[in-house]
Amino acid sequence: MENIQSREPWNKGKLVSQKPPLKLKDVWGIRIHLQLGSRVRDLAMFNLAIDSKLRGCDLLNLRVRDVVHGNQIQPRAIVVQKKTQRPVQFELTERTRNAIAAWIVKANLKSEQYLFPSQLRNSPHISTRQYARIVDRWGSSIGLDPAVYGTHTMHRTKATLIYRRTKNLRAVQLLLGHTKLESTVRYLGIEVDDALEISEQTEI
Repeated sequence: MENIQSREPWNKGKLVSQKPPLKLKDVWGIRIHLQLGSRVRDLAMFNLAIDSKLRGCDLLNLRVRDVVHGNQIQPRAIVVQKKTQRPVQFELTERTRNAIAAWIVKANLKSEQYLFPSQLRNSPHISTRQYARIVDRWGSSIGLDPAVYGTHTMHRTKATLIYRRTKNLRAVQLLLGHTKLESTVRYLGIEVDDALEISEQTEI
């Protein structure tokens, strides 16, 4: 019988905490790399992942009609999250709208099609596993360790930047579709120092 004490922990040598968000310089580094490489699909996917703050499964489930009305990419969109079954609204910046428009034209996508269709017959859109590999390539292109950064990084990046700039937890909570503020606090990894800094800036 195997000695239980001799077993190594399943997570030995692995990072199991939340994936950190990208820094602003990392966002621009990846964006420029994709632009210079004429990676039209990846640029649209990257910009949309940052703006939407969606989980990978929700991002990949988007159809053209979810972001396009008529012939125009909409500045805002709303989707129902798979995990929570709650609607969440997000903005699409002009940069993202332009990237999506270029991708739709290049791929000749129709309204009912998935925004990021798969090339595999048994998958209507890019799978979460494929997306994870794509995100790894994005990070590796600017020297980031794929063991540290991942798909959840994309989910957290803009929300974290918004919080750091504004310290407005309620706004971030609404953008992420969280029902409880405590969930947003845990999600952002807010530490005591952050709370004290906010307190120091508030005079009464």
